[in-house]
Amino acid sequence: MSQPVQQTACALCGGSGWKEVSRPDTGGRAVKAVTKCECALASRADRLLAAARIPARYQHCEFSNYDTHIEGKDHSLSAALLAAQKFVEEYPVERAGLLFTGGIGVGKTHLAVSAIRALISTKGAQCLFYDYRELLKQIQNSYNASVQITEMDVLRPVFEAEVLVLDELGAVKPTEWVWDTVSHILNTRYNDERTTIITTNFDDLPAGAVSGARAAARQETLGDRIGERMRSRLHEMCRNIEIRGEDFRTKFKSANYR
Repeated sequence: MSQPVQQTACALCGGSGWKEVSRPDTGGRAVKAVTKCECALASRADRLLAAARIPARYQHCEFSNYDTHIEGKDHSLSAALLAAQKFVEEYPVERAGLLFTGGIGVGKTHLAVSAIRALISTKGAQCLFYDYRELLKQIQNSYNASVQITEMDVLRPVFEAEVLVLDELGAVKPTEWVWDTVSHILNTRYNDERTTIITTNFDDLPAGAVSGARAAARQETLGDRIGERMRSRLHEMCRNIEIRGEDFRTKFKSANYR
């Protein structure tokens, strides 16, 4: 019969999750205090990370492996990285979110995931990742009488997440139902003063702003896809970070891409 594995208690807290520290009082004298041990913080971070719903494809994404070496004379990749890192440093004092705009494959989702991974590990923030298309499909599926889940079951964690990543906003063809749904999500989070990080492949321009050859090619704007009212709301909720560059996924097919 195999012997049970013996768990080694933390040397700092003895397994209690709390450790004793010394801090100076107002007179400069050292006084004893109790604070959360690193082992408890790491355990909480592991639970939060598992609950964040980060897709397997993006599990590796961190600020440290965001590649800015290929940007040439255009420094938007470096600027975006610095802005995302500053956002993490200033949270939760600064609760405004981020709106990453730019073409396909420039690293918007990488930075969004890196940000919530850093928030979880350094701030203990409760974060949630959702692909915009998947979220809408789950909401629609809840209307099926044979499914044992309600619309509010799907939306409640989206409403209540401390920090939400909504990936590829505008990727679904707009209809009245789509507009109503995205309005409901963004307005609820706005009113509850919750932080939202958004990525989109569409330029942050008003509806109907594209003209000429681009209009002939049917290139739409963010205003076209989510409506001007919601685009205006995003400007209140988020700081816009534009990322320019070539598609990593077509130009660099390396083992680093998962």
